[in-house]
Amino acid sequence: MGEFEGKVALVTGAGRGLGREVAGAFASLGVIVAANDINPINVDETVEQIRLSGGNARPYVFDIAKRMPVEAMVSQVVDHFNRLDFLVNHAFVDPEASVLEMDEWEFHRTLDVNLGGPYFCMQQAGRVMRQLGGGSIVNLVAADHPRDTHTGHTARIASQAGLIGLTQVAAAELSAFNIRLNAICHAQPGFKPVDLRPWDPAALQKWRAGYPNLHLGEHPDLVSLVLFLCSEASLGLNGQVLSLEG
Repeated sequence: MGEFEGKVALVTGAGRGLGREVAGAFASLGVIVAANDINPINVDETVEQIRLSGGNARPYVFDIAKRMPVEAMVSQVVDHFNRLDFLVNHAFVDPEASVLEMDEWEFHRTLDVNLGGPYFCMQQAGRVMRQLGGGSIVNLVAADHPRDTHTGHTARIASQAGLIGLTQVAAAELSAFNIRLNAICHAQPGFKPVDLRPWDPAALQKWRAGYPNLHLGEHPDLVSLVLFLCSEASLGLNGQVLSLEG
């Protein structure tokens, strides 16, 4: 049995794009996937794809922007599978409005989903992981380099900068419970990621070679890095904010 077989991963924003790819990749390694999304149609499609490929997944339709729905979601995951080993925070929103035009609701909704959501998911999942003896959390940061920002994305960029800081600070607290917390900065189309902590990609290539049947989509390096940070090969990494040049 591989190191991932039978473990449980909660992936937020799993209804499409990178979140769906991460969920599918987990499933290809024998991980039971708790797929979260606010859109029931999208997340059902993700779960159906995983099941048709022989994997094990279940949909969880919750809005992660508030603590109580997140608490209910994590409670359901534990009731269904009796454990929670990995959390990947992918869900985010990105309203296109300039500083002078964005309304109050859009601004606060962006902070609630992009920063509050990961915080509450980390909090609730972390409590479960503490009881089980540990786990791994990965925050996906849709970030732009501060000097290359485009107009209309100020709320999202501000929220993701906050997520970087949250990752670095919370990692120290969670490490006492054998919970590792790292982040990956990845680029939006046409943007450059935040270049924070350099790392050796050879380690990722070596790790990937051990999983020839790993399902990878349009973002193979990014998906592989998520799984690498959840694996035993990355036990020495905690509180890191890694950057991938898209």
